[in-house]
Amino acid sequence: MVGGGSNPAPGEISLAHNGVLFLDELPEFKRSALEVMRQPLEERRVTISRAKFTVDYPSSFMLVASMNPCPCGYYNHPEKECICPPGMVQKYLSKISGPLLDRIDLHVEVTPVNFSELSSDRAAEKSELIRDRVIKAREIQVERFGNRPDLHANAQMSPQMVRDLCKINVAGQTLLKKAMEKLGLSARAYDRILKVSRTIADLAGSEEIKLEHLAEAIHFRSLDREGWAG
Repeated sequence: MVGGGSNPAPGEISLAHNGVLFLDELPEFKRSALEVMRQPLEERRVTISRAKFTVDYPSSFMLVASMNPCPCGYYNHPEKECICPPGMVQKYLSKISGPLLDRIDLHVEVTPVNFSELSSDRAAEKSELIRDRVIKAREIQVERFGNRPDLHANAQMSPQMVRDLCKINVAGQTLLKKAMEKLGLSARAYDRILKVSRTIADLAGSEEIKLEHLAEAIHFRSLDREGWAG
């Protein structure tokens, strides 16, 4: 948990400015503490209202959160059986509201790594190559928003900028329409899919958003579909 000043009390969240906020075991936080992050995640500011005045504070931060799939940790496990009682999984996952999930760009399910993969001699991509690719993508975005000092990444684009800078072809529109209908995604998720697909295209060094970039971005919206806990 990153934040300036004194440490937050248990169950509270300190919102950082231009930092990374990491929340482990996300469903264990109070619902009220999580919901208060919706405004700063969307607008990059916090508004404090009192009887005689209102003050806005900058709060541009990256939220990274982790959670188990259920209280016992074995829901959807490929080898072990979940021992949670009926309804417990849905109750546990429902602690994270749909509107909050809407504001998280990437949902990544981490599955157990089996022994054959751990013991494999297959060479993995080197971190230096990944780093170079990320730096080049960030340079593309700096050039893209060069006349806007308040913007430096695709994630900060407004809805209108998304329409202007994240254009997709007819095949892409058809794919995204089917995904929206099948997964029950919101309008906010639509914008975030386009932002992520633009970033994936930047990482690939592509000027246009291709079908594979869009498909990968849709894959990262798995948790905010209707009935995502089964």
